[in-house]
Amino acid sequence: MNRHVASLTDQVFDLVVVGGGIFGICTVWDATLRGLSVALLERGDFAHATSANCFKMVHGGVRYLQHGDVIRLRQSSQERSAFLRVAPHLVRPLPIAIPTFGHGMQGKEILGLGLTLYDLLTADRNQGINDPSRHIPQWESLSREEVLQEFPGIDSHELTGAAVFHDGQMYSPARLALAFLRSAVERGAKAANYLEATGICHQSGHVTGVKARDVLTGAEMEIRGRYVVNAAGPWAEQLLNQQKELSLPHRATFSRDACFVIPRALPGARALAVLGGTRDPDAVLSRQARHLFLVPWRDYTLVGVWHVVHSSAPDKFTVTEEDIQAFILEVNQSYPPLELAIEDVSMWNAGLVLFGENRPGAVHLSYGKRSNIVDHRKEHNIEGLITLVGVRYTTARSEAERVVDMVFRKMGKTSPQCRTSITAVFGGGFDTMESLRRQVKADLGGACSDGIVSSLSQNHGAAYAGVLKYVNDDRSLGEVFPGTQVLKAEVLHAVHEEMAVKLSDMVFRRTDLGTGGRPPDESLVACAAVMAKELKWDTAKINKELAEVRSGFQDFGLRTRVNRSGLEPSLLRADGTTR
Repeated sequence: MNRHVASLTDQVFDLVVVGGGIFGICTVWDATLRGLSVALLERGDFAHATSANCFKMVHGGVRYLQHGDVIRLRQSSQERSAFLRVAPHLVRPLPIAIPTFGHGMQGKEILGLGLTLYDLLTADRNQGINDPSRHIPQWESLSREEVLQEFPGIDSHELTGAAVFHDGQMYSPARLALAFLRSAVERGAKAANYLEATGICHQSGHVTGVKARDVLTGAEMEIRGRYVVNAAGPWAEQLLNQQKELSLPHRATFSRDACFVIPRALPGARALAVLGGTRDPDAVLSRQARHLFLVPWRDYTLVGVWHVVHSSAPDKFTVTEEDIQAFILEVNQSYPPLELAIEDVSMWNAGLVLFGENRPGAVHLSYGKRSNIVDHRKEHNIEGLITLVGVRYTTARSEAERVVDMVFRKMGKTSPQCRTSITAVFGGGFDTMESLRRQVKADLGGACSDGIVSSLSQNHGAAYAGVLKYVNDDRSLGEVFPGTQVLKAEVLHAVHEEMAVKLSDMVFRRTDLGTGGRPPDESLVACAAVMAKELKWDTAKINKELAEVRSGFQDFGLRTRVNRSGLEPSLLRADGTTR
């Protein structure tokens, strides 16, 4: 993956995709795998916004039982299976314990009945998943004593135990998106980050491509394509509104979904679901409140998710200290043993997600249920333009399949079968995680830490040798940055092969340097030095890149105040540069 923007103007593509989040990237991967020539442009870094800032869950649809929505339940389960199948290094099963109380709606009997039904409806959930460690097991029951042992201090009044079900969890949402994109580029797709679409080109009732501006150089160009998919997420309408004839009659509603990271682990390997302060108004059957989740992730605990309707421009959102304080209060009320204080929060993640329709001031909010796919031939009598605004990371692959099917229908061609649910993504072709870790450890010489082995295995999968080749050329690149598990070779690899062009790309998306909080400053400086040597940065450029990343870690009553993009949204322009 190299950033050759000029190559995007050399041909007329079958399909041009605008938006390098997970929905746009999955569309590129599917279309490329089916034989189309495809170009992708993203005005920031790939997966830098909502995709990278999600709660890292791959939802299997269990909560849709409450809505009686078997179609969504089945779709979600199938997509969770697909992720586990094609990206086993980046997605794993996650056990979640739901405490039970008494013998009514909060009791184990009713919850167990629902989970038994869910297991029956998803009986094919492990089909084609070769690694047993990636299988989703049936639900199980914990006794009262087992719950109290694993989660000491939990409210024991009427506690009868817990029901445990499994969902999926991403090791890194950004690297998962990158694995899909790398797969597409390996098969001929062309892509560029920091390339902003500024308008849709159309003539005589048919699209002809998009106008674009290189954010890094200011150069303007036209990227020609017979069909265009606008997958810019919360910014999709903003792109359409550049031209009055493309404006949509009804504005979509988005929620600012937020969670935060605390740098200490839960006592056990299971996540804990606790009752929050709001209800689900769409549920046919429901417990007394929606759940908040305390989730083990690497060496951290993720806490969330909170939803707030966002009605202003997509660039104008943030998470304030008051928000964090309110979140902490709700968590401490729901699970007092955690005893959270604002100083415990090392990072927050937030993104804009398509939401349901809610009356102004509503407390109990209706969430988004379906992705929004618009055929602009029907809406504006302009052929060849499709807008896709996705609702959940989990469904990106299947929604991309729908869109690519639509493109082939518009072409008047028989569509080849979609194979993205069974084709391993870049790095996903190996037998088991255990055998992969053994091989990585052996190739590293056996003297490295388990943390380095795990990080390299999870981030790169079977493609880890692409990193180690740099170590073979220069043994000093086998060193880690101080206070981290990140090899210096990973930085060189990301510059040469993963289109990392900014320090923030490296710190927050290509490596684990900025995963859960601020790394030692000497690591940031050392990382910048490696990039500077390869990209020919002068001292002024190095300082600018460091300042940009450090600004995301400014003290705000929190130990760090960042999202996975590496900068506060309030400090970012729409194109990804700083204000």
